[in-house]
Amino acid sequence: MADASYAGDGAYPPSYYAASRNIIRQPVRLEGSVEADICVVGAGYSGLSAAISLAEHGFRVVVVEGAEVGWGASGRNGGQVVNGLNASLGTIQRRYGQQTANFVGGLLQEGAGIIYDRIERYGIQCDLRRGNIYAAYTPKHMEELKAKKDLWASHGMNDHELLDKNQIRQHIGSTVYEGGMIDHSGAHMHPLNLALGEAAAFESLGGTIFEHSPVIRVEQDASGATVHVAGGQLRARTALICGNAYLGNVVPELTARVMPVSTQMMATEPLGEDRANALLPTGMCVEDVRYILDYFRLSADHRLIFGGGVVYGGTDPADVVAKLRPNLDKVFPQLRDVKIDYAWSGNFALSFSRVPQLGRLGKNVYFAHGYSGHGVTGSHLFGRILSEAVRGDMTRFDTFASLPWIPFPGGRMFRAQYSTLGSWWYALKDKLGI
Repeated sequence: MADASYAGDGAYPPSYYAASRNIIRQPVRLEGSVEADICVVGAGYSGLSAAISLAEHGFRVVVVEGAEVGWGASGRNGGQVVNGLNASLGTIQRRYGQQTANFVGGLLQEGAGIIYDRIERYGIQCDLRRGNIYAAYTPKHMEELKAKKDLWASHGMNDHELLDKNQIRQHIGSTVYEGGMIDHSGAHMHPLNLALGEAAAFESLGGTIFEHSPVIRVEQDASGATVHVAGGQLRARTALICGNAYLGNVVPELTARVMPVSTQMMATEPLGEDRANALLPTGMCVEDVRYILDYFRLSADHRLIFGGGVVYGGTDPADVVAKLRPNLDKVFPQLRDVKIDYAWSGNFALSFSRVPQLGRLGKNVYFAHGYSGHGVTGSHLFGRILSEAVRGDMTRFDTFASLPWIPFPGGRMFRAQYSTLGSWWYALKDKLGI
């Protein structure tokens, strides 16, 4: 929630999701002074998840958003409900120990469960479809997927099914993959319609959302927090900072903890039911397992939505289609004649450890950010954990808050260059299959 310019006029970017959203809100700005029990900064998944959970428990909650509901990553992402964190369970075990790995392993599917529950409970129309596939390009990738399946099973997750080269062709109309793995507990959906539906659910519980109200600064004292916006201020006992990649410098203590990274997406013209089903016969979403990965799925109106690529530092490429089209043509050469109707870009917040961060600033300000490209499920989970902390149950919050955060090498000035060099190395390993 940086300054008024970070989102331009606050309108949604020209994405397929914005063009096909099923709720048109009438934004209300915060003007003057407002009071609440809890102020949530950011109307994306993290903020909405925390706000719904707190409103369900009777708190008077107000959400302030600098643009519109779901304007950032929550309304632009691949729409894939992928379980897990960016950092693997194996990495967490090596870095933080078996006890932490057991704790994390016990909640990796909870974020997806929150999404499914809220869609059902509040009747959210967002084209939910179950199942996602991890696609492997090489035998080494298949070994990694087998190890992942075994590791997740050791934590009680038995929803995974390995696919060989012939079996994956039953799910993906492409010859480029060596095999893959289905996560039957995953899914895909229309991400902006999910955010808009969650906003409506929160408001049905008595919550208030102020949009086009960019936060200028957050202050706290012994009795609470004051969130200053362009048109006024909001006084609350507690503030939850959920601005993630678009927080900017509003809370200086958080600026260096994460780095904005942009990723790109595009949507084809409608392909028709037959042509679309030939690409993805079982309707599951797909992501490959490379470091710089591609991900794709079908929309409800039979478009292929295809994403991939990263730009460290959060800048948009000059031509999204030129960047993504070669990857699309490699996976589906049969779509070379297909027109691209929409192309867009958006930022997620990367933490150097690839583990999301929960924390507390002083007595009355909490934060959650740094989902590192796994924010659809992570944000819903961490929003719930924030709400638990506000209600006095610090158990899960403290476990994550105690994990050390690692600053980016090179500091703020050179972190993007450092990460770009690292991504080149991993992209080379992907290319060479090592």
